[in-house]
Amino acid sequence: MERVLFTQDDDLLTEATQRQRQEQAFHGVIYAHQLRASIGDCIRDLELVAKVGEPADMNEQTLFLPL
Repeated sequence: MERVLFTQDDDLLTEATQRQRQEQAFHGVIYAHQLRASIGDCIRDLELVAKVGEPADMNEQTLFLPL
């Protein structure tokens, strides 16, 4: 399935960066650093992204939270 991933894992952020540099397809990553974004902030921002955007908008993109 084509899913955008939300993570607080630096390794997944590194993988997304490598895929962007190598122009490999992926469905998008939304990243939040554990110490810089509260759970409440992440939920609010993820809800906003889900309501405003389409999954295709995130193709091969990395979005950083908080917005």
